[in-house]
Amino acid sequence: MLARTLHPAAWWVWALGLAVAASRTTNPFLLGLIIAVAAYVVTSRRGDAPWALAFRLYVWLGVFIVVMRVLFRILVGGLDGGHVLFELPEIPLPDIAAGITLLGPTSAEELLGGFYDGLRLATMVICIGAANALANPKRMLKAVPGALYEVGTAVTVALSVAPQLVESVQRVRKARRLRAGRRKGMRALRGIVIPVLSDAMDRSLLLAAAMDSRGYGRRNYLPLRLRVLIGVCVLAGLVGVCVGVYGVLDGTSTVLGVPMLLAGMAVAGIGFVLGGRRVRRSVYRPDPWRWPETAVVCSGAGAAALLMLTSGIDPGNLYPSLSPLGWPELSPVHGASLLVGLLPAWLAPRPLPVTEAVA
Repeated sequence: MLARTLHPAAWWVWALGLAVAASRTTNPFLLGLIIAVAAYVVTSRRGDAPWALAFRLYVWLGVFIVVMRVLFRILVGGLDGGHVLFELPEIPLPDIAAGITLLGPTSAEELLGGFYDGLRLATMVICIGAANALANPKRMLKAVPGALYEVGTAVTVALSVAPQLVESVQRVRKARRLRAGRRKGMRALRGIVIPVLSDAMDRSLLLAAAMDSRGYGRRNYLPLRLRVLIGVCVLAGLVGVCVGVYGVLDGTSTVLGVPMLLAGMAVAGIGFVLGGRRVRRSVYRPDPWRWPETAVVCSGAGAAALLMLTSGIDPGNLYPSLSPLGWPELSPVHGASLLVGLLPAWLAPRPLPVTEAVA
């Protein structure tokens, strides 16, 4: 398979599929398997671009989320279960905060509950970081519908913040080593933060100038009624999609699930078609969509779908019991469902080096 840049939307759909699978379980073994799948695919298929270096930052962010979730359970938890591990001095609160306790006895059920919830959220963040490390966020602007032109621009700039910060920190640290900078730890923080912030401002100004010189923001204005119709369709459709996704993931409502999701997608599609007439733009060398893109999308969506379909098999393994306290177990069926997400490590083409991709 020839090396080429995969369509960024394929990587995002794959990562969102893994994130959806992570939202369906609190089993640490399954969540660890999802993290391992994402890390292996990133290691196998990331390039040498600046955004490819951001995955480690998201991993550390996930560790921070888990630690903070456990500490929050210790701070505000209340006694949940009978396996008390240690006791801290309880801080009295006024009567208006009845039912809330600060510190006090901490049980194993509390710590494990915080660890499970934090690990699930951290896994979802790491999946998003995998997409950010594999896909060029700026190339996503080519695939954004015209109705979401301004929103897509803002989201793209926001997604590129973390990779740019990682690149800036590495360049500043390299420059400090060349200048024989020997300070480490917190003492070196001041000498790193100021150049990084200055570099971020310079990049923002250069990006604004480049966008202005290329005619970004020019519009083909439409009548007021049509613009209002476009806005109503897009907003109503996206709200319907969000409610439908929540209903599908929750699994307790039939009306707010698939029907609402399909209705929201239809209404949003009408708004996208009408809004596409507002922005006239040309695309130079659009990213192709071929069978590797379809395979990557199917692997991520397939992992989430298989985990949902097999949730009836050993459902207790998806959510380990905290009362009574028990050890989590790994079901082979659930584990095999998640291993489908590994397919992009072999089916996706190797990325082009940055110099060749730009040429």
